[in-house]
Amino acid sequence: MSEPNEKSQRAVRSYVVRGGRITAAQQRALSELWPRFGVDAGSEPLDLAMIFGRVAPTTVEIGFGNGSHLVARAAAEPERNFLGIEVHPPGVGSLLLAAEAAGVTNLRVLRADAVEMLQHLPTGSLDQVQILFPDPWPKKRHHKRRLIQPPFVALLASRLRLGGSLHLATDWEPYAAHMTEVLRSCAQLGNCAIASDYIDRPSYRAPTRFETRGLRLGHVVRDLLWKRVN
Repeated sequence: MSEPNEKSQRAVRSYVVRGGRITAAQQRALSELWPRFGVDAGSEPLDLAMIFGRVAPTTVEIGFGNGSHLVARAAAEPERNFLGIEVHPPGVGSLLLAAEAAGVTNLRVLRADAVEMLQHLPTGSLDQVQILFPDPWPKKRHHKRRLIQPPFVALLASRLRLGGSLHLATDWEPYAAHMTEVLRSCAQLGNCAIASDYIDRPSYRAPTRFETRGLRLGHVVRDLLWKRVN
């Protein structure tokens, strides 16, 4: 099977970079803690063994928000490597502060566009990709901005090792249906759910603030788990 057309992926943008309010602590973290946890990516391929100083199963979380979930997983699973990708400075700053407080050594951060960074990763190099509660862009005219689209999923699948997993979660039912349709269209992926399209929330995924807010509003949370099968 040929690789997805990675050049075309550059047009995918599911986010709007907002200035937002950054606290003094977050700004300090970006300055002082970045050398410890940050990865400055250029045009060269990313070498995970060099980035982490070891070879270990690697989980990538795309759009980690304030980083609480990612730091908790890194602390609970020291045998794994965790790489977070986020574009918003306040969220990156929050994650850096939490990582320092938790004393984790198996976590690294990329402040960059996920599509571009995935293009820099070798094929078959990841054990897991997580995308939790991405912007659903609920208005029909904005659906084209949704991150989970066939070209992006094909790129994700190519970076997973055989048996590696793609874990998605959303509290917007129409987006869950859209995700399922897109995932079904990718021949490289197979659904891990047995009785339905969705799985129960895995024990390793603690509830996020977006999830808590969605549940409070009466939304149904859907977890999707697919794996690379060929």
